[in-house]
Amino acid sequence: MIERFLEIFQFQFMVEAMLVGSVVGLVCAVLSCFLVLKGWSLMGDAISHAVLPGIVIAYAVGAPLAVGAFASGLLCAVLTGFVKANSRLKEDTAMGVVFTGLFAFGLVIFTKIKTDLHLDHILFGNILGIERRDIIETLVVAGITLLTVLFFRRDLLLFCFDPGHARTIGLKTNLLYYVLLSLLAATVVASLKAVGIILVIAMLVTPGCVGYLLTDRFGRMLAIASSTAVFSCVSGVCISFFSDASTAACIVLLQTAFFILALGFSPKRGLFRRQKSLSGAALS
Repeated sequence: MIERFLEIFQFQFMVEAMLVGSVVGLVCAVLSCFLVLKGWSLMGDAISHAVLPGIVIAYAVGAPLAVGAFASGLLCAVLTGFVKANSRLKEDTAMGVVFTGLFAFGLVIFTKIKTDLHLDHILFGNILGIERRDIIETLVVAGITLLTVLFFRRDLLLFCFDPGHARTIGLKTNLLYYVLLSLLAATVVASLKAVGIILVIAMLVTPGCVGYLLTDRFGRMLAIASSTAVFSCVSGVCISFFSDASTAACIVLLQTAFFILALGFSPKRGLFRRQKSLSGAALS
């Protein structure tokens, strides 16, 4: 059994997949904690879909795909803020209109431009076939994102938890708003080659939800989200190797399993603990 497991490490592409998956899982998990506190889970969905036209246009003009994806993601965020500020629509409604429109535009130009890009790889990633150049690009973008989060950590935490108080004590909330959006767009770019546009949504939401259910302290929330995300990425790569299944899907399914466990067995908010408390109250 052990020999069978160790076979994985004989293949360089599997080792590289574990490395990239772990880095992507870590950066998504860290940002996920801020998004869950801020209530911006849908923003991750919006930006991840909105990067498609930027990718296709960047490919057509010969620019780096990461630059096009980042610019398109930021455009989605800025347009959402503009629509919200100049209409009666709420942010989630404006977000839904903007990102679906950009995603549809991306699909249209994808079919009109002759390209070697595979839509499946854009939507679902290709972590087992990721090239060395893309690995370096992913590691660099993820590293810059993590360092930026570390630098702005306290300000971002207060902005996400209580923006009114942050504004009162003199923090530049507008700057923090765009910093967080930029970090989100950069994280989507870093994750794109590994897990694709669609599955990155789960990686930007689920780890933070797991940490939020299990603890009330942000430091512990970060630790729980990061550890479960990295474990899911490494294990998901291994499971996909032995089962011949989609790697990104296996990673997301493992993260979903952690969420279900946290939802059921959370010390304070777990469904089973709540049911036990209700049963005890009824008996007494």
